[in-house]
Amino acid sequence: QVQLVESGGGLVQPGGSLRLSCAASAASGIIFKLSTVGWYRQAPGKQRELVADITGGGRITYADSVQGRFTISRDSARKTVFLDINNLEPDDTGVYYCNCRVGPPGSGYWGQGTQVTVSS
Repeated sequence: QVQLVESGGGLVQPGGSLRLSCAASAASGIIFKLSTVGWYRQAPGKQRELVADITGGGRITYADSVQGRFTISRDSARKTVFLDINNLEPDDTGVYYCNCRVGPPGSGYWGQGTQVTVSS
């Protein structure tokens, strides 16, 4: 099975930045390279939503709410996906989950989540 471990969350002030990392283990490099990997978040009182993902071919999708502020990237050799978050807003607060899939959105493997809190 694929195991995903997120890191990099924390408490930041509005306008600040974070880099989230997700490392995959117990998976072949070629499987990770061909998979779509991405980030979802779940804000307090809301359902989990897609933030950004990137396909094995490099096509990237962002949620409208994060377009221009978040950047997703992947390092297939290290089996790691990153999310660079800039100009954080209070509405960005939530638990951020890493996902790796070959099936439909929302399927596949999930990490345990990392908390991001944006507050002054």
